[in-house]
Amino acid sequence: QVQLVDSGGGLVQAGGSLRLSCAASGRTFSNSAVGWFRQAPGKEREFVAASSWGGGLTRYTDSVKGRFTISRDNAKNTVYLQMNSLKPDDTAVYYCAARSGSALSWYESGYNYWGQGTQVTVSS
Repeated sequence: QVQLVDSGGGLVQAGGSLRLSCAASGRTFSNSAVGWFRQAPGKEREFVAASSWGGGLTRYTDSVKGRFTISRDNAKNTVYLQMNSLKPDDTAVYYCAARSGSALSWYESGYNYWGQGTQVTVSS
């Protein structure tokens, strides 16, 4: 069993930056691929970014490419999402997720464990 705790959200002006963190406990997830998803008000949850277990492979949804970076520190059991050049459209609750497999996935159904979510609000 893996427990994930998301943190780092907040209110930021357009063009600003935030770094989200996801701390894992219970069982090391160094062999697990991880991902970030987000859900805006009135919309379905969508894929944002994912990383393979070693961090060597990453994937991003088109709208965040060049602005967001996913990284992980397996020694600390922590995953990060660095978000730069934020836009009002990035406003959402962000969730980290981990899966029982080393290959990355961009599907919600591919993940077994989820954080509780952290709110990101970008003002114009």
